[in-house]
Amino acid sequence: MCFLLSMNGCVTEASSLLSPSDESRKVLLIGQVVTVLTGDRARKFAPAVKEVELIEQTGGARYRIAVDGSNTPFAVFIPPGRYEMTRVKIHEGPFLSIADLGCSFSIEEGPAIFVGTWRFGVESPRYGRMVFVSMVLDNQGRQEVENEIRDKYPALVPDQLVTVLPQPAEMQSRLYEVAPYPRISRYFRRHYW
Repeated sequence: MCFLLSMNGCVTEASSLLSPSDESRKVLLIGQVVTVLTGDRARKFAPAVKEVELIEQTGGARYRIAVDGSNTPFAVFIPPGRYEMTRVKIHEGPFLSIADLGCSFSIEEGPAIFVGTWRFGVESPRYGRMVFVSMVLDNQGRQEVENEIRDKYPALVPDQLVTVLPQPAEMQSRLYEVAPYPRISRYFRRHYW
C-alpha cells in the first residue's frame, strides 16, 4: 500500500510479522514504544503513539511502523540500510499530533535487531507543546519484548539479537496538533488551552 505524501516519495507500510513479504533481503526489527504524559492531564484520553515514520537515507524510501499503543512492543521487517526516524504521530482519543524527529541508526544484514525502548514524554495540551524522546536499552524490557515476540512467532526470532540504539539518544521536538476531520463531533473540535 502506497500513497503520495509529497512530490518526491511515497510511504510504505513496514511488513509486520503477520505478513512478511520477501523476507530474504529484510531484517527483523524489534523494539518497544512507551508513551507517558509529563504534565497535568487536561484531557480524559491518555497519549499513545499511533505510528513512527522512518526514511532510508540512501534511497529515500519511507517506511511507517504502526504502533497504536502507549506501552507496545513492535516487530517489523525492513531492508538493511541507514535509517532516520523522521516523524511520530501521537493520538489522544480523537486528537492527533505530529512531531518531526531526527534520530538515525543503521541496520546490517543478518540476525534480528533490537532497537531499544523508545520513550515519548508528551507535555500537557497547551500552545507550544513539546515531546521529549529518549532511546534507552532496558534489559528487563528487552527480555519481556523478546519473550512476547518469541511466544507468538518462534520461527522468526533467532537465538541472538543484535542491539542498535538510534542516535541521538535524547531529543525534544515541537508537537503540532492536526485539525480534526469533519466527521468528528463538534464537541471535540473545540480547543480550550
